[in-house]
Parts: sequence; C-alpha cells; structure tokens
Amino acid sequence: MKVIKRFVLVLLVLLLIGAGWLTASGYQRYKEAIAEVPLTDKIEVVKQREDYTPLDQISPDFVNAVVAVEDRRFYTRKGIDVISLGRALLTNLISGEVKEGGSTIPQQLAKNLYFTHKPSLTRKIAEVFFLYDLEATYSKDEILAFYVNVIYYGDGHYGIAQASRGYFDKEPSELTLAEATLLAGLPQSPSRYQLSSGKDLALHRQQQVLEAMQAVGLIDAAQSQAALEWSSNYLGM
Repeated sequence: MKVIKRFVLVLLVLLLIGAGWLTASGYQRYKEAIAEVPLTDKIEVVKQREDYTPLDQISPDFVNAVVAVEDRRFYTRKGIDVISLGRALLTNLISGEVKEGGSTIPQQLAKNLYFTHKPSLTRKIAEVFFLYDLEATYSKDEILAFYVNVIYYGDGHYGIAQASRGYFDKEPSELTLAEATLLAGLPQSPSRYQLSSGKDLALHRQQQVLEAMQAVGLIDAAQSQAALEWSSNYLGM
C-alpha cells in the first residue's frame, strides 16, 4: 500500500511540474506574440477590411449555427470552458498528442489572429491568455463578429462575406437556414469540407450543425430535414 501511495504522490508531483512548465511556456508564447503586435492592432486590421461585416448584418441563422456548433456556452460563460477543456486535456494526455482542442470562440479567434494551425499544448495555453484579454476589451457580439470575419471557409474564402458571396452569390444577411448551416460547418476543417471538393463531408458536417441547433431549441426536426434536403439538391447529391 505504501508503495502505491508513493507512486501516486510521485505521479502527482510530476503532473504538477509538467503543468507548471506548460503554463509558463504558453504564457511566454502569449507575451512574445502580443509584444510583436498588440491585440487591439490586430483587431483593427480585421475591422478595416473592405468586406468586414458587423454582426447585425449577418443572418441570425448563421450566428446561431456558429454558436450552437462551436461554443454553445459562449454567451453565458466567462473565461475558459472548463468542461470542454477538461475533456480535451484528458483525451490529449491519454493519446500523447493533441487530438481535441476544447477551444472556445475567443480562443479560436486568437489562434487565427496570432498562430499557425499546427496543434500544440503551449499554443492552447497561450490562447487562454488571449481569451481573457479579448473578453476584457470587447463585448461578446464584437468577439463573435471578429471570429466569423477572419476564419477560413475553404475555396479561398476568408470571412463570412467572401464565403456567402463566393458560394451563394448573396450578402451574409440574406443567407437562408440551409445556406447558413452549410457555411457554419466549414471552418472546422475547410480543406476537407469546402464545397468544391468535399460535398459529402460538408453535408455530413451540416447535419451535425443542425443537430446542435436542435439540441438547444433553435430549430425543430422539420426545419432541419428541409435544410438538409435543400443542401443535398444544391450540391447535386
């Protein structure tokens, strides 16, 4: 029994040391990034884009779809999503590699503003520090608007305006539920889901988006089915 207790104690100490080192490394990465270009300067570049689209000029269906599938506690939570992050950390520790992100929308925004998409634990920790900076400086609606305006939707389309116009020849405010949910699913893996080459995967991802919206009571089963049927016809499936 003493041997087991000693082993557990040593294991806990090692885990604490590892966590401390990762936190320090992530913080250093955050400090280096923000010293090179302050957060407010990065955001200003986004807002000055010719095709930047404020949240009130984007279809509510698209906004709801993004929050439902990417970060459903976005508007009610402050700081990190402990539940998602804990689940992701456990999965990553067991696998020995970064398989799940557990990222909130502010963290994903930070990643798109400052980092490459190559996964690493230090980058995930750096994103957390940016999360608190973002939430201290901007409103939830502003953060969400920045996010949908910088993420990549595949086929060369960056930001919701380019994606909406490029895929459907529409302004973001004109998107239907079917179009909105199809687009909302693309950023998770745009190279796989882009509509030019990943139609099957994009349709499957849209189903996940619609299920997420149903789960929080934003749409019903009939609306979900109608959206999927429209998309299937549109994509020639």
